[in-house]
Amino acid sequence: MSLRVVAPMVALAAAGLTACSPPNQEASDVPGTTPAVWTGMAAPADHGSEDHGGEGASSRLNTVLKGADGKAAGTATFVGDGETVVVTVAANGLEPGFHGLHIHSVGSCEGDFTSAGGHLQVAGHTGHPASGDLPSLFVREDGTANLTATTDAFTIEDLQNDDKGTAIVVHAGADNFANIPTRYAPAPDQATLDTGDAGARVACGVIK
Repeated sequence: MSLRVVAPMVALAAAGLTACSPPNQEASDVPGTTPAVWTGMAAPADHGSEDHGGEGASSRLNTVLKGADGKAAGTATFVGDGETVVVTVAANGLEPGFHGLHIHSVGSCEGDFTSAGGHLQVAGHTGHPASGDLPSLFVREDGTANLTATTDAFTIEDLQNDDKGTAIVVHAGADNFANIPTRYAPAPDQATLDTGDAGARVACGVIK
């Protein structure tokens, strides 16, 4: 009795699936699959993985960080869309703790990395924090660190900075962001404003 009832229902279900399928496409008889549903409209185009270089298209810059010994110390990527840049850093071989992390104004990483110049300031900006100041990089006990930060203080175009380019620099110490309470000093001095007292430059990468 139950077989006679179920069989017509299965047949009706199969017929319904076939009726909903696009022209010239048969419904699947493989368990677990679902035939496409015809809505009378064209399928939407997928532009998620395309970059046509037009307005609003994402741009990407990359760099390899190197330590003072010349060895690779990680990577940094910069992905921009309009006025926002996502900065991603993956570092290794660094001392545990917080490290200042900045974009510097010259695309050079020679010697002790002072060739990278001072912190990036985009056109028309002179205040503190500098345009190139980023959140501190926290290095774990194993010497590795990962950071992702989003900023609107500079654009991808600012990082390319004409012929000079720019660089990303990791410092030996933490950046205090010139946050010195007045109970310690009337105001931060110029060196603190310029560097955040983050110390020597221990890793550097030319952004390109």
